[in-house]
Amino acid sequence: MTLGWKLFFVFVAFCALMGGVMFMAFRERGLGRRIADGDRAAEEAQDSRVLVVIFGAAVGGLLLTLLVAWLVFL
Repeated sequence: MTLGWKLFFVFVAFCALMGGVMFMAFRERGLGRRIADGDRAAEEAQDSRVLVVIFGAAVGGLLLTLLVAWLVFL
């Protein structure tokens, strides 16, 4: 398999990672899930779920960066 194909698959993995983050964030903050005004605990729980997914995706992006470096330089 050529380097171009390997990097293409890494790009597809990156797009899947970002797509998953966007889907989850929009689902949590979307119009379909209404939180009652003043329900502070539910708002904090929703915020924490979104932040866990975002920071988890950041770690995944760092791992993809290491994968690209390994593919290109080794």
